Amino acid sequence: MATPAAKRKPVFVKVDQLKPGTSGHTLTVKVVSSKPVKTVSNRGGRTSVLAAARPSRIAECIVGDETGTIVFTARNEQ
Repeated sequence: MATPAAKRKPVFVKVDQLKPGTSGHTLTVKVVSSKPVKTVSNRGGRTSVLAAARPSRIAECIVGDETGTIVFTARNEQ
């Protein structure tokens, strides 16, 4: 049995510390607005049996903290 990969502790950052092209950040933000932009059916491609039963949902959100706001693309349950 394989040992699960060790998870690293989250390092929280503020919106003004984000840089374009980076990922994997942990933020605590308030959602200012949210607008559904797309629903994609999961036909074809690599999908699981469970995913095939539900379409993927995408929403464009404005989120922020006391240092600024950003556009966040939320997927499914995010």
